[in-house]
Amino acid sequence: MIMSSENQEKFSAEYQAGQKALELGFYRESIQHLQTAIALIGDNSRLGGEAQLWLVTAYQSAGQIAEAIALCQQLKRHPDLETRQQSKHLLYILEAPQLNRPKEWLTEIPDLANLEAGEPKFAQNSAPTKKSSPRPTLPPEPIDLSQVNTQDNRFIWFALVAIALVFVGLVWLR
Repeated sequence: MIMSSENQEKFSAEYQAGQKALELGFYRESIQHLQTAIALIGDNSRLGGEAQLWLVTAYQSAGQIAEAIALCQQLKRHPDLETRQQSKHLLYILEAPQLNRPKEWLTEIPDLANLEAGEPKFAQNSAPTKKSSPRPTLPPEPIDLSQVNTQDNRFIWFALVAIALVFVGLVWLR
């Protein structure tokens, strides 16, 4: 399918907007942009397949698992080999059983939609806590120098001799 430069620009704008919306968490908006991009380029092209793979991810993120699986099933027969392979991988992930997570693994986020305008955003449910004063920091323990090995281990002399030999060898090879 040969596209005019105007359609190519529209596709590119919609495709990038769909990707950006997905990355920002605006899943419905992402789905709309990606569907528009796919309609502009066609679903059997390589770019169309790429856009459809992003659409699968947007569907999954929006909780529309059935649509994501259905689109992956279609993409298994896509003309582009890479699109077929990636759709098989995505389908495997989408059809994997969901694991139950223990409650203690999850953090519950309170619903702030029901707060009235006059209420403080973070109302305290418990009595105010006593502010604790910062603990004084202790100075570091002094080091007993009688226990530190201050004897020369002659490594520095070995290193200097090795450097001198390398230098002499380089001058001699010149």
